[in-house]
Amino acid sequence: MFYWDNGLKLAKADLAIDFSRRQARAFISHAHIDHMARHEYALCTPATAALYQARLGPRRTRELPYRQTIEWGGLRLTTYPAGHCFGSAMLLAEDEGQRLLYTGDFKLGESLTAEPAELPHADILIIESTYGRPNFRLPPRAEVLPQLIDQIRAVLQSGSTPVVEAYALGKSQEITRLLTDAGFRVLQHRWAFEVSRIYERLGVPLGDFRLYSGRPEPDCVVVVPPGTPRLSDKRPEVRFAVTGWAHDPRTRRRLRVDHAVAISDHADYDELLEAVRRVDARVIYCTHGPEAFVDDLRHAGYDARPLGRPFQRRLF
Repeated sequence: MFYWDNGLKLAKADLAIDFSRRQARAFISHAHIDHMARHEYALCTPATAALYQARLGPRRTRELPYRQTIEWGGLRLTTYPAGHCFGSAMLLAEDEGQRLLYTGDFKLGESLTAEPAELPHADILIIESTYGRPNFRLPPRAEVLPQLIDQIRAVLQSGSTPVVEAYALGKSQEITRLLTDAGFRVLQHRWAFEVSRIYERLGVPLGDFRLYSGRPEPDCVVVVPPGTPRLSDKRPEVRFAVTGWAHDPRTRRRLRVDHAVAISDHADYDELLEAVRRVDARVIYCTHGPEAFVDDLRHAGYDARPLGRPFQRRLF
């Protein structure tokens, strides 16, 4: 039903899945740069189509709204929410009674800017497993968020500028909504701001945010992409990284920030196991994660296999 060509392809439809190099026909699970390219023709959700074209220019697309099945390339294709970012989708492909579910990047936990993930049953599961180690059991958002809010308030009261590093698409909008809901005013880097305007145009409100003009303002939180240089030599700033990797105590030093906060848009270890349980597939292929997760699934009695090794030619 599928094969690996330095990337996943559905065989009958010759449909590339989340390729970052140009393809004749491709499915894009979400609009992060490492999951898309300037394809000749792309299938994706309406929100992803809007973000894809905003980031890479006008492209030919076919929009696949969630839960609406189409016949395409000899397959039945249906998208389901992935919970990763706005428009992110899992893809269910059906062929002669066999069902394959590709999760792409996903999260089962709560989000203010993405629909909750849905996991249909499938015979074959291809699962993204970034946090596929038991030590990546992330704390509940309800525990982490109050700590972040208290830290940001303390920074503002000290006269410094809190600067939150977050990816321009997805994480910036989620953290902006979390902060504005807590009563903060947010200034966004122009890359995040351009994406945020699309979110709001498509019905996802983000609260009190504006474009960062190049000068920090009192009582405002600034949201920037990771690695953005210091904003000002005159006003002190305190840097926060918002990432699931914050659960590793070395992350703060590695990212050169003052605080690392464990808020993620990827499934943690327990959510990965829960996804496997819900889909109840007869065979599971694990991508973009440690092969130790494959071993854990095998020890639990699943037929699990790695997918995406360099120069991989076989699927077992």
